[in-house]
Amino acid sequence: MEILRTENLVKTYGEGENSFNAVDDISISVNKGEFVAIVGASGSGKSTLMHLLGGVDRPTSGKIIIDGQEINSMNNDKLAIFRRRQIGIVYQFYNLIPILTAEENITLPLDLDGQKPDPERLEKILSSLGLTHRRNNLPNQLSGGQQQRVSIGRALISNPALMLADEPTGNLDSKATEDIMSILKMTNKQFKQTIIMITHNLEIAKEADRIIRIQDGKILEEV
Repeated sequence: MEILRTENLVKTYGEGENSFNAVDDISISVNKGEFVAIVGASGSGKSTLMHLLGGVDRPTSGKIIIDGQEINSMNNDKLAIFRRRQIGIVYQFYNLIPILTAEENITLPLDLDGQKPDPERLEKILSSLGLTHRRNNLPNQLSGGQQQRVSIGRALISNPALMLADEPTGNLDSKATEDIMSILKMTNKQFKQTIIMITHNLEIAKEADRIIRIQDGKILEEV
């Protein structure tokens, strides 16, 4: 079952002779439960593509359809609600709120949406991420790897249609990188979570089910 589709996606920056396509006619399809890695060097367009898929930026042309809904046709208010409920994002630098505990950071998307977390799902996430005994710790009391686990939990809590991971191991040492990749694969299998991971590291990308390589804003190959 298809969960994401882009059609002839283009993102242009600049005007006239100074314009360029950071994303240039990209069409991809991702099925529910897939773990896909998008790989490219710095400047390849992979981060721009992630911002488009996450609804953070809007395309110049083309379509983005997530769980049957064309997100680029939504107004800003509707898109903000859709993003909060249907797209979970894991950032390289965690983006945790320093005055909130690990548990409060995880449940933040639901709090912002006026919802209460399902206690059973919250406990399952905390346990699966090895955070049960750290639930009341503030971010500055956690290691980098533990903070990234909190970020993954926050992305999972609303049971989104799509999880986007932007260089999720880019700020971690080799041991923490192995742990986070194991957790992402566990999340994909145990929670049946669809994941799209952006990375410049081909070795990390090989952990995914499928690799899409991009260069100069275009798809170079899919393996």
